[in-house]
Amino acid sequence: MAPQNIIVELHTNLSKHIDPEYREQARRFSKEEIRLLGVRVPVVRRISAAHFSEIKNLDKKEVFQICEQLLKKEQEFQTIAFDWLNKIRKKFEPSDFEFFQHCLENYVSNWAACDDFCTHALGFFLYKFPQFLPQLKSWANSENRWMRRASAVSLIYSLRKDFYLEDAFGLAQILLEDKDDLVQKGYGWMLKEATKTQQTDIFNFVMNHKAKMPRTALRYAIEKLPASMKQEAMK
Repeated sequence: MAPQNIIVELHTNLSKHIDPEYREQARRFSKEEIRLLGVRVPVVRRISAAHFSEIKNLDKKEVFQICEQLLKKEQEFQTIAFDWLNKIRKKFEPSDFEFFQHCLENYVSNWAACDDFCTHALGFFLYKFPQFLPQLKSWANSENRWMRRASAVSLIYSLRKDFYLEDAFGLAQILLEDKDDLVQKGYGWMLKEATKTQQTDIFNFVMNHKAKMPRTALRYAIEKLPASMKQEAMK
């Protein structure tokens, strides 16, 4: 099936499930202006799964091209694009980094898209190819808030497997005094994920930096620590 026909099919099926009330709720909830049809996420993911068979045997570059076309459209299509990229993750190669960075720079414009992409397809890529971890430092210094959030959130996949803690600390130090609350929440979340296996290290990091760490980031980072540690960190 031609790529354009796949996109038309997706639009037809998504349109059957538009919920105007949900659309308005989602728009009010988001701090950014978002484009969406108004289809609830579980329904979008079911439609994504149902249509994946139409593209799963295509050449990876063809899948990338289709996904980029989806990323130019409403939020629901972006969700499908990130889902399909994640489903073909076993085909990822180092040369794909340029495409992923391109997607991040040009199509991610809200926290939901950022986190969906970064904790799945992009997170897996960085786990598999750690030679690209130094690139996250340039993202952390970007003027683009989503690049800065992505620099931290992209490590969550690896941290859940107990990898790359020192890289996480390096990024947290760069982002430490960031004024954007969504970036603060992003690196706080990154640190929180590491507490599942590295409680003491995260506690020590927070204690050493809490004088400068925004309260939002601190609260996220210590959320899963034992009560005694949380109390000490909040003093």
